Amino acid sequence: MTETLDRRLHAYRPDLADIRLREKVSAGRYTQGMAAEVAVPLAKLHPKPDPDCAIDTEALFGETLQVFDRRDGWAWVQLDADGYVGYLREEALGDRSSEATHLVCVPRTFVYSGADLRFPVVHALSMASRVRVTGMTETRGTIYALMGDGPAMIAEHLRPLAEAASHDAVAVAAMFLQTPYLWGGRSGFGIDCSGLVQMALAMTGKPAPRDSDQQASGLGQAIDPVQHGLRRGDLVFWKGHVGFLEDPHTLLHASGGTMSVTREPLKAAIERIAKLYGHPTGYRRP
Repeated sequence: MTETLDRRLHAYRPDLADIRLREKVSAGRYTQGMAAEVAVPLAKLHPKPDPDCAIDTEALFGETLQVFDRRDGWAWVQLDADGYVGYLREEALGDRSSEATHLVCVPRTFVYSGADLRFPVVHALSMASRVRVTGMTETRGTIYALMGDGPAMIAEHLRPLAEAASHDAVAVAAMFLQTPYLWGGRSGFGIDCSGLVQMALAMTGKPAPRDSDQQASGLGQAIDPVQHGLRRGDLVFWKGHVGFLEDPHTLLHASGGTMSVTREPLKAAIERIAKLYGHPTGYRRP
């Protein structure tokens, strides 16, 4: 009975599967996911419960998910935002106790122990992390967002979830220039090519798949660069890589060549990448 389903987007193993897949896959038993959220600044999502295997992606603070299994310090989960399935350390999880009110809208920011930039830093959060703000206060002319009793953040680094999103994904992506490249990275501390595309689009209110092959097959519409022309915001795909166009001649991407988010002339990028991975496989307009 088992269909061939993408394991990145469907929670199933021989012994256990998401109850929603009962009619599609065979498993020892089926279970309904339990709601939880990420309680650490970044949680690495692995394809198997092994800290030595490469990560597939990352989950951000406050991100919600479904938990299907907990065993030996690992949790088998599916992220609510993009449906990605994998394993993260169990200590990264917290109960979904209260709804977030704000979103981090800068690449990186700090959580202080109190409403003062001189106070100790509790931890740092990436863009798109979700927090619950309970009030505002001012210290020496700076407005701080309070998160319960104690922790505080710079209010200008947050955006209410109900507030209209940015309309320019490329401008969001450009905020990450010089951010280190990280395979599987999806944050302001390290990001990969498809993570940059997903992050930038998410901050404009447009959901996107996580991986470049998923984006190449179903994100927006395919375009012909000759027939339709190229413009700001279009995506250029190679096998295993993707980048934004800042304009018809400039590529903005998380590059394994420079190991950072960078911009370079599109023509030069095509020539450079062709030596290793061939020419572009497609162009899409989100």
